[in-house]
Parts: sequence; structure tokens; C-alpha cells
Amino acid sequence: MKYSIKTIVFVALIALLGSCNNDKNSRNYVFFPNMYEDVGYDTYAPVAFMNASAALTPPAHTIARGHLPYDYANTPNGKDAARFQPVPFSDLNSEANLKAGKELYNIYCAVCHGTKGNGQGNLVMREKILGVPSYADAARNITIGTAYHTIFYGLNSMGSYKNQLNFKERWLVSNYVMKLKKDLTK
Repeated sequence: MKYSIKTIVFVALIALLGSCNNDKNSRNYVFFPNMYEDVGYDTYAPVAFMNASAALTPPAHTIARGHLPYDYANTPNGKDAARFQPVPFSDLNSEANLKAGKELYNIYCAVCHGTKGNGQGNLVMREKILGVPSYADAARNITIGTAYHTIFYGLNSMGSYKNQLNFKERWLVSNYVMKLKKDLTK
């Protein structure tokens, strides 16, 4: 018993003296080196492990959740091609869908285009924006496909609403625009 206590004290003393190493050039064993040797990154600086734009682009052949691809380009030719775009819903003219389209139109569009589609919205009447034409203007030649294209990409000073309205909602609003156009041309 006497020898075992002396042995334990001797080993503890050697361990204590060994841990008091003051040599700055060599470290003792570090269990978690990432806690001691940090990797400093500057804000907005390029990093070595990836291309900055690679982090923003989705992988090839993938579609973001909740989004569907739109086959028409944001060009005048793309808008002309969208004029003959087939409508993916057969029940757009049902009472419930027209009501939903009207509600969405009043939220997102009526402030500029007016509740009747005559281009006399609240912002136009207050002269905050100018030049919003009526849907009844024959020179515009609006179809449901061009209305959808305009909602998707925007046109002139009107911005895109593809992030505010999902796929079906954009079609509901486009259909309601066609109803307003028909009501104005009577």
C-alpha cells in the first residue's frame, strides 16, 4: 500500500511537470484544433472552397419547390409566342375561380390598373404613376397568354409578380383581366 501511494504520487508529479511546458514553438496535444486555429474570412471576400456564384445557382436539371418552368422568353417574340399559349386549367371561368381572380386582382393590380381595368387606379388618380392604359385599348391586343406573360415577367414600369403569385393564381388573375377587358369593350 505504501509503495502504491508513492507510485501514484510520483506519476502525478511527472504528469504535472510535463504539462508545464513553456516551449512556445511546440504545442502539447490539442484535442479540438478547430477551436484554437480559426479560419478567418473577410466579409464579401472570395473563399477558396467554392465559387461565389456557384452557391447561388441550383443544381442542373432541378426545379425549385413550388415553381414550374415557363417556356417563353422575356422578349417581344416570347410575348408574341405566349399569345397562343394553351391554358392549363379548364375551370377558370367557374364562379369560385372568377371570385378568387377578382380578389387577387384587387390586391395586386387594382392600385394601378383600377378595379374596372380602365387604367384609373388609386396611384394613377393621385398622379404617382402615369401612362397605365385601359384593357379596352384595341392596340394592346391582350390575350390570356400575354396577360400571364406580363404578370410573370413584368412590362415597362410594371414589375414581375411571379414571386407574389403562384402558378394558379397568375392564371386566375390573367383570366380576370380578360373578363375586365370583355366588360370594358361592351
